[in-house]
Amino acid sequence: RMDLVVEGPAQPEESTQGIGNLPIVTSSGQMLPAEALADVILTAGPTEIRHRERFRTITLEIRPRPGLPLEAAVEQLEREVIQPMQDAGLPPDIRMSISGTADKLSDTWDAMIWDLLLAVVIVYLVMAVLFESFVYPLIMLLAVPLAAAGGIGGLALLNLFTYQPLDMLTLLGFVILIGIVVNNAILLVHQTLQLIREEGKPPDTAILDATRNRIRPIFMSTLTSVFGMLPLVVFPGAGSELYRGLGSVVVGGLSMSAVLTLLVVPPMLSLLVGALEGGRTAAPAARLPDRAEPQPGE
Repeated sequence: RMDLVVEGPAQPEESTQGIGNLPIVTSSGQMLPAEALADVILTAGPTEIRHRERFRTITLEIRPRPGLPLEAAVEQLEREVIQPMQDAGLPPDIRMSISGTADKLSDTWDAMIWDLLLAVVIVYLVMAVLFESFVYPLIMLLAVPLAAAGGIGGLALLNLFTYQPLDMLTLLGFVILIGIVVNNAILLVHQTLQLIREEGKPPDTAILDATRNRIRPIFMSTLTSVFGMLPLVVFPGAGSELYRGLGSVVVGGLSMSAVLTLLVVPPMLSLLVGALEGGRTAAPAARLPDRAEPQPGE
């Protein structure tokens, strides 16, 4: 094969069909039309040749329609475009990949998953140090999945009125919930252990008293947090769409965890605290008076 450049006359042809009629002078001096020496095929080609990592590259820019999440658009593109082409068979020197915002979305999603796991581990270790136990923090962490369910419910409720995607700021709301929702469980567990260890109450009585004493502070702190975060969700304005998803997740997670924590944590305490605090439930025995030493002559 040899790359050739055929230059036409000074007056260009007005139609593509005229390319085959361009005169070409051969080495023997004969003048022949171009279509007598080659097959003239009308096709499409790039206006420029782009390279990426030393490979010729063709880039197709795709923008999802309004209201379509980027993750859903990437999944649809892989399922309906890339996968059928790969199944049909591609030449070995052709590769396809998704880059740009979609590629950054995948990297950010992976990093956010590790951030969520790291937040749970840090909260667990802090509570394990404070309570000097590896079991009680597990009971308190039961509030985290309850809060996650409430956050998803709050985001779903918001989408009934306005569109709000699950973006990175919205995911930060779940990270915030991990550190907030365990506070209610901490109040219950700490009060129960204090009644058992310091006042010698039986576990069942201590759990009931702790729940009765702490239910009011739990709802007071939850209501103040919910109503403080509610303007981010309700009030419109410039830039409100940035934090609206975060606010809906926090409000929904706090609301559900405040109610369900009171239904989940006390039963779990009643199953475990008796075995863990069995040696501390008995009241200390009364000290016997010292025997008087015999006096001389007695």
